[in-house]
Amino acid sequence: MIKIITKEKSKIFIIIPAFNEAKTIGKLLTELKKAGYKNLVVIDDDSRDNTGQIAQKLGATVLTHIINRGLGGALRTGFAYAIAKKANIIITMDADLQHRIENIPNLVKPILDGKADVVIGKRKFSSQKMPVKRKIANQVGNIFTQAFFGFRVADSQSGFRCFSGSALKKLKLYSNRMEISSEIIAEIHRNQLRFSEVPITTIYTKYSLSKGQSFKNGIKTLLRLIAVRLR
Repeated sequence: MIKIITKEKSKIFIIIPAFNEAKTIGKLLTELKKAGYKNLVVIDDDSRDNTGQIAQKLGATVLTHIINRGLGGALRTGFAYAIAKKANIIITMDADLQHRIENIPNLVKPILDGKADVVIGKRKFSSQKMPVKRKIANQVGNIFTQAFFGFRVADSQSGFRCFSGSALKKLKLYSNRMEISSEIIAEIHRNQLRFSEVPITTIYTKYSLSKGQSFKNGIKTLLRLIAVRLR
């Protein structure tokens, strides 16, 4: 197990986009705090439940959208906040408990070691626990990301990422929805940032799977991705 000392944890900002995540946000924040992470930033993307209130009670910084802007809009709000706070290391993770906190040190290490500017958590697509529909959706995302931007990655749609502060400042992001994941990859390539992927363990539950892309939304994401490419 790779350990991160307390001094290094104080440099880490964890960005958590959240839309109607009252069922899970409390447990996630509690576990992150127990692990020693303090700079927890929840973007409440116009939730209809008490996601924001729960996060605030647990000491997280809550940035609230008065209209739903989607995953990309939430991430961009979180990124702007982290940059304004001069964060050294920025992590993104989902609010639905599918990401394991124990994997954070593996994401951070290549950046602390000076070997990468951006690290993305790579899921195990061969795992029997990953539903077939999810495997197909992610592989299609990889194919189109490579086709549009000429950059091949093993898991372009992963939401578990780590950026150095200097690298994050270079990314020019405009997307508001799910296509933000591919746009991030495009920006890594455009800026010639040092990039690494590390294996992560993903927890699939009925709840986390309900948060995934539908076929209809997948088509919309593809169309928006084309718009990103033509921009």
